[in-house]
Formats: sequence, structure tokens, C-alpha cells
Amino acid sequence: MAHAPRIIAFAGSTRKDSYNKKLVQIAAAAARTAGADVEVIDLKNFPLPLFDEDFEKESGLPENAKALKKLFIAADGFLIASPEYNSSVTAVMKNTIDWISRPVSGEAPLAAFMGKSAALMAASPGGLGGLRGLVHIRSILGNIGVLLLPDQVAVPKAYEAFNPDGSLKDAVQQSNIVGLGIKLAAIAGKLKG
Repeated sequence: MAHAPRIIAFAGSTRKDSYNKKLVQIAAAAARTAGADVEVIDLKNFPLPLFDEDFEKESGLPENAKALKKLFIAADGFLIASPEYNSSVTAVMKNTIDWISRPVSGEAPLAAFMGKSAALMAASPGGLGGLRGLVHIRSILGNIGVLLLPDQVAVPKAYEAFNPDGSLKDAVQQSNIVGLGIKLAAIAGKLKG
């Protein structure tokens, strides 16, 4: 790939053994194989206070929000495994987006998101695999200028879906997640130029 796209891959979960952290690793490996420069991050390493404009006015953007924003601005695309909590996105996912989307003087509006591409996936113990949460994250990201791949993958019964090595037991699901990584690498690369 002449212009290797930079992709940030992450899960909207802070749990150590998160199914979604396993899922995003599969897609990230595929995107790397397709020629992308992929960095997998863990939101647990970037703790943030709950978004509060009063806090922001008094203290400014938290250091972890600045660090994440820098990573997101430098990225061309995102691989996101978004768990479903109570039929929606997780608090850590929404809070991260809220902090990173805050305007900063001298910066284009929504600089961390506008015009970037993303692929979405989810794994859940439930029968729908996190599908309801993907609807919400798709809406949120679309409204802040992220170009979302139409393909997405939801893996149900996640507690029994993974092999010990982190791959998916179901070959079709594995292939679909790999496909998301490859497609995002290709699209982000084309958009990069």
C-alpha cells in the first residue's frame, strides 16, 4: 500500500477479558496484513472524568482526553468493537467520544472524527450479539462526520464464541471480522490518497 493508512483500533470496554477486545484484535491483525499501520489502544489506559462542561471550563481538557484526541486526529480510520450495555453503547465509549469531540482553539471542528472512516463490530453474550448498540454508535459517529462502512458484524453468545487463541470458532464470523479489517484498510488508504 503506497500510503499506509493509520488506524486506531479499540473496544468500548475496560474489562480485562472483554469479548470486544478479542474481537477488535482479529480485525486489527487483518488490517495490518492488508498494509495499514494499526495501533490497538485500551480505553482503560485513558481514564476520564464524566464529561462536564463546568469541569472543562475550570480545568480544561483532561490530559488523557488530549492524548486520545492527538491519536484520533493522526488516524485515518477506526476499528471499533462496541459492546452493548442495556441496548446502547457503553458509558466509557460515549464519554470518550464526548471528550474527544470538544472544540479547541485553532482546530477544525470535530477534527478527530470528520472525514475519518470506521468499521463497527460487537460481541455480546446475548442472542443479538450487540446489534442494538451498534445502531446507536453508528448514529453517533455518523452525526460527527465519520464515514462508516455499511458492513458490520455482531457476534452472539460471545461466552462460547472464541477459541483459546482469541480467534472465533465460527469460520464465517472469523472471516467477516477479518473482512472488516481488510475493507477498512483499503478504504482508509484510498481516502488518504
